[in-house]
Amino acid sequence: MRVALYDGEIFNDGAVPILPTDPTNLLPLLAFISDHGFTAAFRTINRKLIMGCGYFLKVPFDFAHWQRIAAKIYPNGLPEPYSDDPTQWLFHGHPRYAEAGTELHVALARLTGYRWPAETDPEMRLSAEARARIAAAATLPEADADGLLALVPVLGERALADRLRAYCAAAWGAPLTPAREAELVRAADTRLDKKSAKDATLEAWLRDRAFRQHCALFHQRPFLWQVWDGLTDGFSAFLHYHRLDRATLEKLTYTLLNEWITRAQAAGETAREDRARQLQQRLIAILTGEAPLDIFVRWKPLARQPIGWDPDLDDGVRLNIRPFMTAGVLREQPKGITWGKDRGTDVASAPWFHLGPRYGEKEGARINDHHLSLEDKHQARAKAAE
Repeated sequence: MRVALYDGEIFNDGAVPILPTDPTNLLPLLAFISDHGFTAAFRTINRKLIMGCGYFLKVPFDFAHWQRIAAKIYPNGLPEPYSDDPTQWLFHGHPRYAEAGTELHVALARLTGYRWPAETDPEMRLSAEARARIAAAATLPEADADGLLALVPVLGERALADRLRAYCAAAWGAPLTPAREAELVRAADTRLDKKSAKDATLEAWLRDRAFRQHCALFHQRPFLWQVWDGLTDGFSAFLHYHRLDRATLEKLTYTLLNEWITRAQAAGETAREDRARQLQQRLIAILTGEAPLDIFVRWKPLARQPIGWDPDLDDGVRLNIRPFMTAGVLREQPKGITWGKDRGTDVASAPWFHLGPRYGEKEGARINDHHLSLEDKHQARAKAAE
């Protein structure tokens, strides 16, 4: 059973708040229920999946013992919120102090322009140590201007591996030696791939493994997307999804790729040129947004559906990443992302309440795997504007 401090949020039967009537009992109780022995003791009383509040009162509790333990664990009282885990909102954002195996992922995310909520919310409750590390992270080099990080050198930019080395050097306050680089790469491989690759350079890590690991680290909802042309020595780039508006995707499609294509053409590298052109055509199709490379949002009426690449971040990664996955332009396909029927039933007023029977389901079925033509969208918008 997992334990966290309770701040008064709404909860369901899957969670059990424990509120001491005497505040001085909080630390002994916290030490007790955080110990693995508490779970073992509880399971001797109740082995059901739903824990049940009443069972907690039946677990023996030696107050004096846990009061002594709490004094050792929390000598200065309850600590203020702090985390080195980059999957948490209160993460400070500094790669040097991130959990082992996530340092390079944090540095790469910062280089694209990503910032953690704790960095942008001065009212968030945080420890003094977290605030200090947030302040230190703010002194690191500026992020990329538009969140487009090509692995290959284009438009006067250095290759991404070299840019990441320079960023890490600033974060650690010392040049990134080959030995230290290999150590960081192996830490990421071990944590997220459960094994170490033979090639422990940043070039190989960025090309082959970083995106897959990013997906695993952030629970298959990536905010960095790696687009590539299918060649290990071809064109590849990381995109910051939160900054990937239409203009940014157009820059990738027409400016960065055009330079790469021109370079390959001049060098007589036909295979690279052909693959890059194929990638460019697929990105153009995503920009256009004709089915099946459209975005369908089942809680929005037809007149409010996105036309072309015009994503609403509030609709979520699962829906917005679909054109890129369908087009096959990502280095890896994030696992577990599907667009079938969601659980539950929509109310009759939902915009797509009557869609279910078209897919062999009942009315109200929450269908996501649906496509709309551009013509239908334009007509609906025109009618709504009348």
